[in-house]
Amino acid sequence: MTQTRLRTPPTYEQLRTMTGQELGVSEWTTVDQSRIDQFAECTGDRQWIHVDPERAKRQSPFRATIAHGYLTLSIIGALALDMGIVPENTQAVFNYGFDKVRFLAPVRAGARIRLRITLLSVEDKGPGQYLMKAANIVEIEGEQKPALTAETLVMLYERRRRRAGA
Repeated sequence: MTQTRLRTPPTYEQLRTMTGQELGVSEWTTVDQSRIDQFAECTGDRQWIHVDPERAKRQSPFRATIAHGYLTLSIIGALALDMGIVPENTQAVFNYGFDKVRFLAPVRAGARIRLRITLLSVEDKGPGQYLMKAANIVEIEGEQKPALTAETLVMLYERRRRRAGA
């Protein structure tokens, strides 16, 4: 499956049968200098390799500024939601954490990235509560190595159904 968006979000029943399957591939998104600068301002991480293009051209081994690893990691959530992988009838979705995060290649300012997701598991955690674990690969357009790999943990809360006559 190499579509950019699921046509219809899966049901919880369908999601349980999709373990081991690729859920999809996102659209490409550009990580430009403005986005990097905004992240630096927000987090206070203004290291020159991220925010000083002239110095990076001269002194960086990448000859350009690069995105913060945590910026690239943080984009996963938005790209995943845009792909339509959250089951229909979901009331809320919460980040539960990450496993096995590895930053493999820098994302140069101006590069385009996309997300590839494979479902690893769906675990019942209580009535209407599910912990979804997925393998994520953030690819860089035109590069052999991905920017990062990470296993995401997401808690899904199914919308309660109203009882008939209630």
